[in-house]
Amino acid sequence: MDVVSFGRYIASNLDVYGELEAGSGEMRDVIEVGQLSEGLLVAILGPLCAQRFGCIRLARWAPMHFNGEFSMAVVQANNLLEDQSQIESGSLSTLESGPYGTFVGIYDGHGGPETSRYINDHLFQHLKRFATEQQSMSVDVIKKAYQATEDGFFSLVTKQWPMNPQIAAVGSCCLVGVVCNGTLYIANVGDSRAVLGRLVKATGEVLAIQLSSEHNVAIESVRQEMHSLHPDDSHIVVLKHNVWRVKGLIQISRSIGDVYLKKAEFNREPLYQKFRLRQPFRMPILSSEPSVSIHELQPHDQFLIFASDGLWEHLSNQVAVDIVQNHPRNGSARRLVKVALQEAAKKREMRYSDLKKIDRGVRRHFHDDITVIVVFLDSNLVSRASSAKGPSLSLRGGGIKLPAKTKAPLYNVTF
Repeated sequence: MDVVSFGRYIASNLDVYGELEAGSGEMRDVIEVGQLSEGLLVAILGPLCAQRFGCIRLARWAPMHFNGEFSMAVVQANNLLEDQSQIESGSLSTLESGPYGTFVGIYDGHGGPETSRYINDHLFQHLKRFATEQQSMSVDVIKKAYQATEDGFFSLVTKQWPMNPQIAAVGSCCLVGVVCNGTLYIANVGDSRAVLGRLVKATGEVLAIQLSSEHNVAIESVRQEMHSLHPDDSHIVVLKHNVWRVKGLIQISRSIGDVYLKKAEFNREPLYQKFRLRQPFRMPILSSEPSVSIHELQPHDQFLIFASDGLWEHLSNQVAVDIVQNHPRNGSARRLVKVALQEAAKKREMRYSDLKKIDRGVRRHFHDDITVIVVFLDSNLVSRASSAKGPSLSLRGGGIKLPAKTKAPLYNVTF
């Protein structure tokens, strides 16, 4: 297999594009990745990585998606990386006529990686199927894709319940952005976040505008929504250890998965007792219905930041936008992750260099898995018709299997 063919193989099959933090002392050889004119990737293999596929450093320029450039980075804190992510650029259906555009997904799992991995494998394919049926992109297409993904994971839980009942307690947040024909669709369940950087011409400032609605019961309006949906349950939201939780168990009110809080038949033995409710429930406690908003992109809209809540617990919207705006585009996502980790270290009164030495698993006590995708918007590309073809690209951020007590790697798709 020649280098170009191998690069195409990596682009279409590998789940993780990463670089171990400098100083970790492991897998220092790298794969340099460039870009073909048609949007496919070319890999120039480092000898060690050709065998181990553990460490990839991507080229130091910004890759193109259908509407501009992008940057992507992931850092692992859990023993198993529960965050998954993807960017898909090009056709958003199976039709030659389109629509064409860019799809971004951030899937922040909890209780395990099974749900976020499932979403990464199925959500975009469902979206393409419904976009093909309607021959366009729409809110309805996105909502149907969410529901089909939820239904598919429920079927998986039903099938695996006799052998692996704990899968009923695994779930994921799901944040999606679709740019198509000058329109931006933002869909969300859970507490990941999408933020727009918009240039104010009069002052030259770039303001942060939050586009996604969050479903975390730490937010008073979300607690009120839960009380209105469950008026007969005075304990639908409980303050436990100074943290608001649904039924004292989970902070988010909407998710994919978490079947144990949606189907009463899965809230019983042999599910672990800590997940079982004392009183049976007749209606789903959590919802998988996404909040969807539509935004017509303007020439002064500069970039979008999609990230799991691991980033936002350490950085405000405006700080994140300022970091992207005030530095070169290449490495934007990695830069955001690094600043968030520096803030996490500062909160624990420790040095950033010491934080990086902490083993995954233990590292979760200091910060969460963090996934960031920064999408830059080229107004000339954004405004073109959805039937116009552009570069095709498919990248995923996910986990690799590492030995126990391995330093937490920074998976880095950054240019």
